Amino acid sequence: MDIKAIVLDIDGTLLNDEKQLTPRTKDSLIDAQKQGIKIVLASGRPTAGMWKYAVELQLDRYNGMLVSYNGAYVVEVATKKELFSQPLSIEMSQQILEHLKQFDVLPMIAKEEYMYVNNVYNGLLDLGTPLGTFNIIEYEARGGEFQLCEIKDLAAFVDFPLHKILVAAQPDYLNMHWQKILAPFKNKVHGVFSAPMYFEFTDQGIDKAQALAKTLTPLGVKPEHIISFGDGHNDLSLINYAGIGIAMGNAVAELKKNADQITLSNNEDGIAKALSGLL
Repeated sequence: MDIKAIVLDIDGTLLNDEKQLTPRTKDSLIDAQKQGIKIVLASGRPTAGMWKYAVELQLDRYNGMLVSYNGAYVVEVATKKELFSQPLSIEMSQQILEHLKQFDVLPMIAKEEYMYVNNVYNGLLDLGTPLGTFNIIEYEARGGEFQLCEIKDLAAFVDFPLHKILVAAQPDYLNMHWQKILAPFKNKVHGVFSAPMYFEFTDQGIDKAQALAKTLTPLGVKPEHIISFGDGHNDLSLINYAGIGIAMGNAVAELKKNADQITLSNNEDGIAKALSGLL
């Protein structure tokens, strides 16, 4: 197999549970780039929340790419050139945000260096992790390197296109209500879980695989040239698109079922382990 690109989700895949890029994983990906293989980070994260990992992996030196907002935006790292952008329309964003008011959820939207929410203090979730109860809004703002701004009525406020609307809530609540949350827009937008506590809206047809088709195919990088890694529901298109789709050991069951291979978990250098047998 002629490998030309490696595409990786970030959280739960590239990073361990401490949100760190381990030395072994980092070295394996830099070595791949030295062999002429393009590295693409593909995440639900906003672009700003991906740059530090791009720099750490030397994507600026080896002409890597970032696929952000679950595929709604793609940028070339070295030049910061926009390669693809497909946001939600303003009208659709307003309708979704208005609809969300009837649910016990926390909508978050971003523009440039700001993330807008209803109440920066009303973000406490208990996910049963060692962290205990923590503020998911603060967590997202820090991860994306955003300044926080409170807006009482997000639907009335939005007069600009959004690449993504992020909805956070207790996992049990989201699992029970996501179909009602998505229902009015089911055939108009794309809705997907990116984690048990996250449900995300992007424009219709948007996913990570479509972003790759739009940006890698013109470069002569076809699906059969790609190895992809993922762990969540929003990585399913990525796994199915690539010539070799690899699920992390900590991946959701659906991803493992569809993957060509299953490697070790994100805490066990699963990426490095898989690449050692493929490159």
